[in-house]
Amino acid sequence: MLPDMNAPLIVTADEVLTEQLLRLCAAAGVSPTLAALPGDALSGWRSAPLVLVGADAIEELAAVSPGRRDGVHVATLGRADTLAYPAALALGAEGLIDVTASEGWLVERLAEASEPSGPLGLSIGVVGGSGGAGASVLAGALGLVASRDGPTLLVDCDERGPGLDRLLGLELVDGVRWDALHQTSGRMSARALRESVPRRGGPGVLTWHSSSRVALQPFAMREVLAAGARGHDTVVLDLPRAGGSAVEEAIARVDRLVVVVVPTVLGMASAARIAEALGGRELHVVVRGGGLADDQVRAVTGAVGVTTMGPQRGLDEGIDLGAGPLRAARGPLARAASAVLRAVR
Repeated sequence: MLPDMNAPLIVTADEVLTEQLLRLCAAAGVSPTLAALPGDALSGWRSAPLVLVGADAIEELAAVSPGRRDGVHVATLGRADTLAYPAALALGAEGLIDVTASEGWLVERLAEASEPSGPLGLSIGVVGGSGGAGASVLAGALGLVASRDGPTLLVDCDERGPGLDRLLGLELVDGVRWDALHQTSGRMSARALRESVPRRGGPGVLTWHSSSRVALQPFAMREVLAAGARGHDTVVLDLPRAGGSAVEEAIARVDRLVVVVVPTVLGMASAARIAEALGGRELHVVVRGGGLADDQVRAVTGAVGVTTMGPQRGLDEGIDLGAGPLRAARGPLARAASAVLRAVR
């Protein structure tokens, strides 16, 4: 069987060391390739993003001359025997690691090394210009449309909202929610996040369990958004109109901001205040309904782009039935979401 090119390579016959390293791999959300004999390591030696060689295998592995490469570390349980130094140098190892004393560092390196390199995904924050403007519905539609082109993550930042999983009919789908991640402080695996959140053929959704609303912490928001951008082409955030430090962290880190407004005097006045509170960030405004010219919307909100969306028939019914907001693939909501994605990209 060919080795996984994104899997770390562990070379050791030491059962205790193997158990310890597998535990750390599980914490990092990766599945390593194991080689008990040095000869078994040759097929994956060049392609593995990270190589951990047990002190028991270092001399025999150096003897078969697999070739120098970056990302090789000698793993030990306790202080390394100085006799291992010449063999480690022959392999070009970057250092000798005491696994028991370097668990946190190793978990981060394993998570980082197993993620494919590439450009970060685009993150889009959606906020209502006034209460009831429909920001959550638009965020869900953006996630659904974006997922047609590549992996997409919807992040629910509104702990008082209805829940994006309910909006998309995913409330009964198993998966990790904020309840399990709200205290996350270390580097999060992009692949683990992508594979663990509720998903059913479309965007993944990170939200709360219906019976729980834990308070989000800024460091957890930061790690989730970083992992989301590494593991998805698009990350869409449903932002509340007012929030604490975690919401401020999210707003500071998104690439684009979209404000949903209703074309009334009160709706536009509220949207103007939201735009001012966002501190001069470039905004794309979605107007739910007609009656206002684009230049009028720009004058009030300072928007760099404007999209007008007509009424969507059967929207509430579709959501109530668990079909999500896009029952009509070419309806006003789908067209508006597509237009917004083209504009912000």
